[in-house]
Amino acid sequence: MFIGHFAPALIAAARPRAAGLGTLFVAAQLVDIGFAALLIPGVEAMRIVPGITAMNPMDLYHMPYTHSLLGALIWATLFGALVWLATKRKEAATGAALVVVSHWFVDLLVHIPDLTLYGMPPKLGLGLWNHPPIAMPLEILLIGGAFVYYLRRTEAPKGNGRLWLLAGLLAFAQAADWFGPKEPVYSPAIPATMLFAYALLAGTAAWAGANRQLRYR
Repeated sequence: MFIGHFAPALIAAARPRAAGLGTLFVAAQLVDIGFAALLIPGVEAMRIVPGITAMNPMDLYHMPYTHSLLGALIWATLFGALVWLATKRKEAATGAALVVVSHWFVDLLVHIPDLTLYGMPPKLGLGLWNHPPIAMPLEILLIGGAFVYYLRRTEAPKGNGRLWLLAGLLAFAQAADWFGPKEPVYSPAIPATMLFAYALLAGTAAWAGANRQLRYR
């Protein structure tokens, strides 16, 4: 799952007193941002194993601090606290924290068993990455439905051009993830690319959401 993770961010951003869309895009991928950052010094680890799943060659064999449910809850609590300090809005902080936690549950659908509850076995995952005819439409439905919900719940004085540009960037990023070339072996280029992609998407989301307001308060 890649852009499907942003579905909870779009839904949360359409709620009253929510955090900004850019902030919620960071929340949606905070677990993977942390994973990429921890890959660089070797605190967490992965390797490339072609064929390990039908859609993704990454063997995510050691990620106890980011992709355990306990880890996700800790990341969520810390991020929610930061949002509360920045906004002084309980609704914004709670929504952002829930978006962070949602990452683990969305991953549970597609990962093979490599997620944990607290960093130790058992390892969990329903494995939809081995079933592209299910996983790909599911991702499109998640992000598409959330995008339509956000579009209908918010408005901008000069139209929806920024939001459509965000949608185009999301579609391009997902197409590259699905159909683009894969790295044959693990290298630092992988976490670097991840961090760049998340920064670009969050920055574009912040720009797209900056001039939008709720239609119904």
